[in-house]
Amino acid sequence: MRYVFFLAICMAAAAVLYTAITWSTDDQAVFLLKPGDERIVAQGKQIYAESCASCHGANLEGQPNWKTPGANGRLPAPPHDATGHTWHHTDEVLFGLTKFGAAKFAGLENYETDMPIYEDVLSDEEIVAVLSYIKAQWPQDIRQRHDQMNRQRVN
Repeated sequence: MRYVFFLAICMAAAAVLYTAITWSTDDQAVFLLKPGDERIVAQGKQIYAESCASCHGANLEGQPNWKTPGANGRLPAPPHDATGHTWHHTDEVLFGLTKFGAAKFAGLENYETDMPIYEDVLSDEEIVAVLSYIKAQWPQDIRQRHDQMNRQRVN
């Protein structure tokens, strides 16, 4: 009888451990950004100030008339705050656009933009830090909607 009880306890522990590992792995696959990690957000804030704020604004406000192409035919830098469209894209898309640029990431050969490609400028960790900083500035309801989009992406 003790053997059966011990076996049941081991199976229950294994099930709990499996659930914890699976949940953690799924979470990592769904969420690249870490807006709740103060160290990563602080690093991202510094990188944003050095590499992004000159176009996207010190307060993530973007450039004026960001939805209308300028004289060169290119769109101005959009805001990354709640008024922009950044939060409409999953973590994966935001990362890809930042690292590879819109043309390469989306397969748009003739798309021209003033947005630099950061593939050889920032490490993957630095890109995640910048995007985590940006997300950390969004209101909680928008962060929750963004999290839901990430979850739906893998389902």
